[in-house]
Amino acid sequence: MTKVALALFVGALCTASLDLSEVSAQEAAGRPTIAGLSEWTTDFGKAIVPLSEIQSGGPPKDGIPSIDEPQFEPAVQIDDVGESEPVMVLRHGGEVRAYPMQIMMYHEIVNDVVAGTPVAVTYCPLCNAAIVFDRRIDGEATTFGTTGRLRNSDLVMYDRATESWWQQFTGQAIVGRHAGKALKTLPSSTEAFGSFRKSNPSAQVLVPNDPSLRPYGRNPYVAYDTTSRPFLYRGNLPDDLPAMARVVVVPNANDEEPLIVALDALKDGRFQKNGVTIRQSGTVASALDDAAISNGRKLMQIAVERDGKPVVAHETFAFVAHAFHPDIPIMGRNRMEAPTSSVEHPSLRP
Repeated sequence: MTKVALALFVGALCTASLDLSEVSAQEAAGRPTIAGLSEWTTDFGKAIVPLSEIQSGGPPKDGIPSIDEPQFEPAVQIDDVGESEPVMVLRHGGEVRAYPMQIMMYHEIVNDVVAGTPVAVTYCPLCNAAIVFDRRIDGEATTFGTTGRLRNSDLVMYDRATESWWQQFTGQAIVGRHAGKALKTLPSSTEAFGSFRKSNPSAQVLVPNDPSLRPYGRNPYVAYDTTSRPFLYRGNLPDDLPAMARVVVVPNANDEEPLIVALDALKDGRFQKNGVTIRQSGTVASALDDAAISNGRKLMQIAVERDGKPVVAHETFAFVAHAFHPDIPIMGRNRMEAPTSSVEHPSLRP
């Protein structure tokens, strides 16, 4: 096991053992073979993906606890988030809020209400996918929690109304009563806290409910975003393309093919195609590099617009884009290079 993988295991918030006797009983009864099935009310008879593609990430149901009663303070009062540290930023209905990655790293889901809209602010560290959803299903608001499972190394969430399982990267229910339905995604961005605070001093910023609950500010996935192979991923890797190279996925309306662009293609600071503009808007620290998030190497901070307006876009790794969109070409891939960490890590050596 590489030291990156070991760090990921050590960094897990809690572990869950695979109950083989339970799995055997499920097989005998002709039911889906998912460990821990007894704790779920999910309708496992409804699924749009093979259940074999879903695997344990270590923690059990809600082992990574969502934040359901978020607390905030004005940006100008925040002094424990570094200038270059990444924060998820949501601008919606005239309100602006920021969710530091140092908190999202340990909770992955924040159930919030912004400008009257119930939202689920989500982050999957293994995919570096920061996505905000309207958490209403068929017009009814629910809250989301973590299943402790992964598919394509991506967070699998569940809604607490029906315990249907949802793929975080796509926002689609993959198992349960709502299988096949999709959540509405809201535009958001990842920005350096210092510049965000300067421009938005009165904006509300998420703070820990209990600062002693987790080692906020520490990265349990040291050098993860420069390892050669993603953790807990069983799928194919893209050909002639570094698995952890950063790309941005811009969904299109009406289920049309998304635009996928390698950030290396923005070396001149801008990329434009089909009305979409991706431009560099600054620099921001990687949350998945150094043990201290504030010391992470500097990355390109981007803004994505369509016809001059902010648009939904997912910044992630190349392997994630390939896993969920295997037939879609990545623009600029011929310029992509393997990322280099700012920390000396044994698993990164040849």
